[in-house]
Amino acid sequence: MKTARQDPVQAAFDPAASSYIALPARPASLAPVAVAELPAFLRAVLVIDGTVTRFIEAWACEPIVVDCLEQTEQRAAAAVEWLDTASAEPLLRRRSRLRGLESGRIYAHADSLIVPARLSPGMRAGLASEPQGLGKILRDSGMETRREGLWYGRERWRAAPPPATPADYLNRSYRVLANGRPLMLITERFPLDGA
Repeated sequence: MKTARQDPVQAAFDPAASSYIALPARPASLAPVAVAELPAFLRAVLVIDGTVTRFIEAWACEPIVVDCLEQTEQRAAAAVEWLDTASAEPLLRRRSRLRGLESGRIYAHADSLIVPARLSPGMRAGLASEPQGLGKILRDSGMETRREGLWYGRERWRAAPPPATPADYLNRSYRVLANGRPLMLITERFPLDGA
């Protein structure tokens, strides 16, 4: 007599599970996130490996403006593991936000650490003048790049630039690589209350 085959209980599907290589290294300031409980927009930004600005434009059906809030050159105080840099290596720190042109809504904030010595001259010039953000600069450069997700989590972000106020954000960090070397380390924050 045949018995019914029983399949083992499967874990809940997590579309982000294979997109991040360093979840155990997630900073202590980030709490775990139940991906299945996130709104569809936030689940999608967790796994997108293309230009976030264009994705948000399509999702929101409005043009997105990249506001560069700060861009400064500095020397690394210590080695940056995920950028494969040494102490005192020149870095570019860039802070920006993605804002709806018509609605004024802030969709995301980004903090980036960039290794300028690994960029093409055109990319460096673009950083000095390009209002469309890093994704457009990378796309226009023609350089073949890939994104490597590191970690994500929920963050109570108290340092949000005005007009934002301290709130809960979905935080994701990834690096952009070209020719096997990291060019940029990017942390993006998406408000959890408006998705």
